[in-house]
Amino acid sequence: MNSAKSSQVLDRVLVMEMVRVTEAAAIAASDLIGRGDEKAADAAAVEAMRRAFDTLEIDGTVVIGEGERDEAPMLYIGEKVGGAQGKGPRIDIALDPLEGTTITAKAGPNALAVLAAAEEGCLLNAPDVYMDKIAVGPGYPEGVIDLAKTPTQNVEAVAAAKGVQPKDINVCVLDRPRHADLIAELRGIGCGVVLIGDGDVAGVIATTDPETTVDLYMGSGGAPEGVLAAAALRCVGGQFNGRLLFRNDDERRRAAKWGIEDLDRIYKLTDLARGDCIFAATGVTSGSLLDGVKRLKRNGAMVMTTESVVMRASSGTVRWVRGEHRLG
Repeated sequence: MNSAKSSQVLDRVLVMEMVRVTEAAAIAASDLIGRGDEKAADAAAVEAMRRAFDTLEIDGTVVIGEGERDEAPMLYIGEKVGGAQGKGPRIDIALDPLEGTTITAKAGPNALAVLAAAEEGCLLNAPDVYMDKIAVGPGYPEGVIDLAKTPTQNVEAVAAAKGVQPKDINVCVLDRPRHADLIAELRGIGCGVVLIGDGDVAGVIATTDPETTVDLYMGSGGAPEGVLAAAALRCVGGQFNGRLLFRNDDERRRAAKWGIEDLDRIYKLTDLARGDCIFAATGVTSGSLLDGVKRLKRNGAMVMTTESVVMRASSGTVRWVRGEHRLG
């Protein structure tokens, strides 16, 4: 589809309706914050998000979801969602009803309910494998990051473009044993390393906000989360490189099933999310991006408050949405 038709397709989908979907998932997951049960928190978010999709007048297809059909009861890859099947605009959807299941179970920061939507065929149908990632926020010359280069070379390039020394650069990295060498290399050149326990979508988005002081995101995490993060960067600016990582033949076969032929390809931002995109997220627990769900008493009534962000690529619009939901 051309860009004009792309805009028409997404114009028919009220951007704010996407926020209702992520709000529903976040509110449902919030009941399980700090309860130590990752599976229950994830299941609550999945069920609530699935119900909310049924209220949208779209003909949607999940291209990034909870796994394949034989692994997930709902919101699996290929599932049709929306209340206007065969009639509404055909939309591809990438989603993570609870990005940060461990975070939620432990009441840590930065758990989110997230989704991205684009016209049919514009989101990479990524297999559920790991992805090596590097991301930087807006304002840098195109190509300033390159996954084919070493972490040191990428830091030096970003530092030069920013007019600072490598020691003035902060890099966000998932705190995992597999990143020990990466962390050692970054600290060896004097970088600040911001370690996060989970939630690499929020980690990538942090590069777009100067107040986080995060300049770069590096390391490996889920490929589905990479597509979601790329959709967010398409809306607000920035650069992203990703390369799928395969641990065994089963994962390679899974990639082939979804049309991935070049297993060593480095994907750039528009390879992952093309055309007009909508990205929406609601905080489950409070963090650097959004406040989490809160239960408050106001005017004698119990309410739940939410904070969300919704972005659109074609307009460059970013809206911050505070919701108040009456209980009972």
